[in-house]
Amino acid sequence: MLRRWTKVLTPISRFGSQSHFNFVNGTRQSYATVAPSPTVEDKAESLVNLDKMFWSKPCSLALPRDSPLRVEEPDYQGIKRFVLKLMLFYSKQSTSIRGANVVYRRIVSQIDKPPIYEVFNLEKTFKTTFSLLVLHMWLCLRRLKQEGKEGVEFGQYLYEIYNHDVELRVSKAGVNLLLSKWMKELEKIFYGNIVAYDTALLPEAKPGDFPNVIWRNIFSEDGSSTPDNAAFQSVQAMARYARREVSCMTLTDKEALFSGNFMFTSVKRESRSEKGSQ
Repeated sequence: MLRRWTKVLTPISRFGSQSHFNFVNGTRQSYATVAPSPTVEDKAESLVNLDKMFWSKPCSLALPRDSPLRVEEPDYQGIKRFVLKLMLFYSKQSTSIRGANVVYRRIVSQIDKPPIYEVFNLEKTFKTTFSLLVLHMWLCLRRLKQEGKEGVEFGQYLYEIYNHDVELRVSKAGVNLLLSKWMKELEKIFYGNIVAYDTALLPEAKPGDFPNVIWRNIFSEDGSSTPDNAAFQSVQAMARYARREVSCMTLTDKEALFSGNFMFTSVKRESRSEKGSQ
């Protein structure tokens, strides 16, 4: 039986960070050793790009009505629709499950593609992918809570889809023995991260709390509490990205949220031609 995602766990320091979670990565490495080693020119360009990214005013993430990326509910007619109704295809639960699947595909689309790793100078490992997956799950679940009981129920469907996908990812990563043990460990990490992100955005939180949580949960491999110099720009940029997505999700209407007809903000490095045309 899956634990409900809304259950609040007591924060445990080792679960606020994933530094202990290295069963796939092998030997422990620092951010400086796993981050790419760009040339002086590329490094300067990267720093400029990172410093300029994710400062724009938040806006709704909902897809336009005419967007080819929209996913619409099937509109069957006649006898087929009648039969599907009898089979509860159009019930609230079935509709919510289909919507939650679309939402999860949006999350996976954002965290499985190269740009998010290239922009933030992250090595694509199981650990970093899982960390980004949890971050984007948090963004969605946080927004869903704003819709009250209906949002909480939808969030449970989303969490169950996430849980199944994580189990498949763990298996593909080569962990076939003691799978249930690792799933319990990942569940603790998930809840620890959710609590840490929410706490870092409380009104009484300090300005540096959120970037430090981003560092510990996604970038750090040695358990340090604050970003090192090599990662500072990347961590700050990701913190801006996540904060902006929180605001954008709040501006995204309920229909787009529950149908999955939204897209996270594009994450890509500015090209030289784009920079020259500005």
